[in-house]
Amino acid sequence: MSKKTHFIHLGLKDYKETWDYQEKLFKETVDLKIQNRKLSEDSQIGTKNYLIFCEHPHVYTLGKSGDENHLLANDAFLKEKKATFYKINRGGDITYHGPGQIVGYPILDLDHFFTDIHKYLRFLEEAVILTLNDYGIKSGRVEGLTGVWLDGDNNAKARKICALGVKSSRWVTMHGFAFNVNTNLEYFNYIIPCGIQDKAVTSLQKELGYELNIREVEEKLKNHLAAVFEMDLVE
Repeated sequence: MSKKTHFIHLGLKDYKETWDYQEKLFKETVDLKIQNRKLSEDSQIGTKNYLIFCEHPHVYTLGKSGDENHLLANDAFLKEKKATFYKINRGGDITYHGPGQIVGYPILDLDHFFTDIHKYLRFLEEAVILTLNDYGIKSGRVEGLTGVWLDGDNNAKARKICALGVKSSRWVTMHGFAFNVNTNLEYFNYIIPCGIQDKAVTSLQKELGYELNIREVEEKLKNHLAAVFEMDLVE
């Protein structure tokens, strides 16, 4: 078992290119685990863990259990807004990615950490909660829903600041989270975010009233993820 995790920052990267890159790393890890089952313990090759950060150009993604009717824009409107749309293989419904948002894709072999997807999601949320706390913002969870919320105990005020959607196979994860930092929230008006009609979406910039240094926020979030998962993070 190794908690060594390779940190990769892709910058502003096309969604499909990033998805293909994730799939490559994910498949390599899963295939290696299958191969290792046929070998003696002494002959097995250790799997790697990755934590990818990036931003995407404007894009909407729909999870495999999502409802396409939750996209409220047609192709012409998407083109006008310079946005693309993909149906993908993660859990969850529809969400938006765009500049000013930290998108994180942990590709972890959970056999190195713990084999519990519920706990995995809670740990991702916890790292975001701790990052928000660094900026004096109290956040938490809403029972029965994933993600990180502000005023989650008040239905009239509840607003989501970080969405989660993951896939796992043989305890290897992919996809991940989207944390709104300096995100243009207008783009959420053209979907029913995560299929939830009665709750709003927010960003760190909106809550604080000023634009953040996104690299500074990334550094704090990266360090919290490393601490929560007890990762040995390497650049």
